[in-house]
Amino acid sequence: MSNSAPHNPASFTIGGQIVDLVNSRIFSGVVVVDDGKIAKIEQQPVGNTRYIMPGFVDAHVHVESSMLVPSEFARLASCHGTVATVSDPHEIANVLGMEGVRYMVENGKKVPFKFFFGAPSCVPSTAFETAGFTLDAHDIEELMASPDIHYLSEVMNYPGVIGGDLELMAKIAAAKRFGKPIDGHAPAVTGDDLRKYVGAGITTDHECFTLAEALEKISLGMKILIREGSAAKNFEALIPLMATHPDRLMFCSDDKHPNELVKGHIDDLVRRAIAKGYDVMDVLKAASLNAVKHYKLNVGMLQVGDDADFIVVDDLRRPEARMTYIKGELVAENGVSNIKYVETETPNNFKAHYITYDDLFVPDKGKPVKVIECIDGQLITKSFTAVPKVENGNLVSDVERDILKMVVVNRYEPTKPAIAFIKNFGLKRGALASSVAHDSHNIVAVGVTDRDILHAVNLLIEHTGGVTALCSTEMVAVPLPVAGLMSNEDGYEVAQAYQNADALAKRLGSTLYAPFMTLAFMALLVIPELKISDQGLFDVTRFAFTSLYADDASEEMRTV
Repeated sequence: MSNSAPHNPASFTIGGQIVDLVNSRIFSGVVVVDDGKIAKIEQQPVGNTRYIMPGFVDAHVHVESSMLVPSEFARLASCHGTVATVSDPHEIANVLGMEGVRYMVENGKKVPFKFFFGAPSCVPSTAFETAGFTLDAHDIEELMASPDIHYLSEVMNYPGVIGGDLELMAKIAAAKRFGKPIDGHAPAVTGDDLRKYVGAGITTDHECFTLAEALEKISLGMKILIREGSAAKNFEALIPLMATHPDRLMFCSDDKHPNELVKGHIDDLVRRAIAKGYDVMDVLKAASLNAVKHYKLNVGMLQVGDDADFIVVDDLRRPEARMTYIKGELVAENGVSNIKYVETETPNNFKAHYITYDDLFVPDKGKPVKVIECIDGQLITKSFTAVPKVENGNLVSDVERDILKMVVVNRYEPTKPAIAFIKNFGLKRGALASSVAHDSHNIVAVGVTDRDILHAVNLLIEHTGGVTALCSTEMVAVPLPVAGLMSNEDGYEVAQAYQNADALAKRLGSTLYAPFMTLAFMALLVIPELKISDQGLFDVTRFAFTSLYADDASEEMRTV
């Protein structure tokens, strides 16, 4: 039997050091693949020292955040040894509803990659923003009945669970009837509230920011997804769990921008964890087996009868996928994808009207204003009050203090923008704007002058979605014609265009690691502390709208 790469992608034999995660052992042998399945595994001496091991699984990802349609995401991810994703399509569902979910499923079927989509549980995530669609309990029931839907996606409305919201509980009940797992999303929820949340049947969480938070959730039976995305990075805080609770862990990216997906995926977390000295088997299980078991995924784990889903690496302690197989097909080799580009449609929902200078005017009331303080590498924010900069009776960006004007523009109907102020973007010139703004995906922008903000927003409206960075002398725009979230172009070209936009954002002064991703999450009302929707400034701790202007009589925020 030959150990060479196969001529027939569905039937071949390959030899090496076989990493059997199911039985926690490594042995020398050959894997016999027939018609895309593992027909036989024979333990025997082989001359090849390479390792054959299960491919990686991203246990929670929004494919839309890669700005790539699923077929293009697959091309990039498979080069890093990823063979499957547990994918939550709630981004596109907020824009296009059930049509959006079906679009993701059908596009994913066009390539040899394993997408396991969920039914978005919270569309919209709250009632405090304008989304394109609502998915009610009847919609969730319909999705749960489909074999293409594998779980109930992250239940972000944790106050609704804790308070027993009937519509939300009906969605959870539907998942239980079909025996499908229920994903969580409960940042900073503790104590009795957490017990109620877990008691509803929610089994995972990817929103832990501290070790103590994760340990409390584990103690109640939850599994923890260690997230390392483009904006939210929790690996360093949570990886010590690998020493104490390895069987309760999975790796995920949640949100991964295309320029970073080109560089690496779950394989990055594997290498980092092994480099820290954690047990190789434990780490590899967190990268594949644990997710396969929890979500009951049809992903091969190098067992006879499994689909031939595996990767070949040269160094087990620093694994880099030399070959990636899915159902016996060699989908990537030496960093080059064999998955072909697929033409796709560009459904969208974009009805915003151009804004004017008058729309950006914020009257001076002689009061301090509340300021969102974003934190690099985190989705949570802090807040404080500050005396604003005033020009001709208009509150404007204060570049010296890095307190910049930010706006959210409703993309579904023509209304006046909501306006806030934010610290830590660091821009010295120009503006950034994006129609990727979790979760309803209205237009969000930040800039140093009203003119720059106006230009950036109106450019996105002209393109019916995308991201842009600009100033008076430079501009980079990445059109996203699929729901204003994704491009239908070649993934590597999109990654380069996005890299150019990111680079310009940083030349304009931004000190954030991922300025566009951070900007996108400033509109996410289910992550504390102070956020903004198209309807206004939102106090997440109180779960209620709040005035931009500080009320000295009741103001509890710190003042600077």
